[in-house]
Amino acid sequence: MNNPIIMQINYAELAGGSFGRRSIGDVCAFAKGLGFDGIEFRGKIPTDLDLSFREYAEKIAKGKRESGLSDILFGFNLLDCTNEEKRDAQIEDMIEKAKIVREVCGADVCNVSGAWISAREAGTPWYRYDLCGSYAAEARDWDLTADAFSRMAPTLEKIGLRFAFETHMGYVHDLPASARRLVDMIGSPMIGINLDYGNTVYFKERPTTEEAIDTCGDKLFYTHLKNSVSIPGSENLRLPTALGEGEINHRAYMQKLVDVGYTGRIGIEAPRQGDRIWYAKCDMAYMKDLLADFT
Repeated sequence: MNNPIIMQINYAELAGGSFGRRSIGDVCAFAKGLGFDGIEFRGKIPTDLDLSFREYAEKIAKGKRESGLSDILFGFNLLDCTNEEKRDAQIEDMIEKAKIVREVCGADVCNVSGAWISAREAGTPWYRYDLCGSYAAEARDWDLTADAFSRMAPTLEKIGLRFAFETHMGYVHDLPASARRLVDMIGSPMIGINLDYGNTVYFKERPTTEEAIDTCGDKLFYTHLKNSVSIPGSENLRLPTALGEGEINHRAYMQKLVDVGYTGRIGIEAPRQGDRIWYAKCDMAYMKDLLADFT
């Protein structure tokens, strides 16, 4: 497999989204030194950087050039896409940011999400993902989310940038099937899916990795990898682990990606506290070992 390997920025982050004493250039050099091909940065500027969004993108582009990274992606949230009063301004803001990351950083795919959809019953525990997101979504949530991204699609096609909905708890696109439903409603060649099976395992009723990949089909634009183990006696609670130490068999996952001819980027994450620099080293070593079996 020659798929570009992307470091999700949370390997380099401290509390609050800060990079600590490191600069964006340092972060880029760190990723390149470990063998990553690129980084997925957040669309939200880190809390301790006093920059405009264009200035933020320019610093990332400079770090890309100086480090030799080949791929830069961004993660964007359109949190008010179902809010009748706020959605227009947020849509315009995301369009402007899309133009900047394409022009300045050469990004050609970005990870995106829509509005958080809470469970219908007040007081529902936050971890009852099976009662929020697509499970709680009403027709207007589907329609307004699809409309918001449909309005962005012509610009995306014009500039050559694709958006990929992350399969993530709490959103209308939480599971592979709901994400596929949403992108089919939108019907744009520029809008697809970022399959994060590490989120899918938080649902009791879930597809296998192979079924999830088949559901995404030709709309699989990007992937996120992370791992975890279930906590005995708990409901929907899991303990994040190193990439090669949890319950998801990423070797089987990679085999399926090979079987379907997936050539896109593979992003790996560190969704746990502690020494994330060490996590990056360990997880990248696992990825190198894993991908060696498919060369």
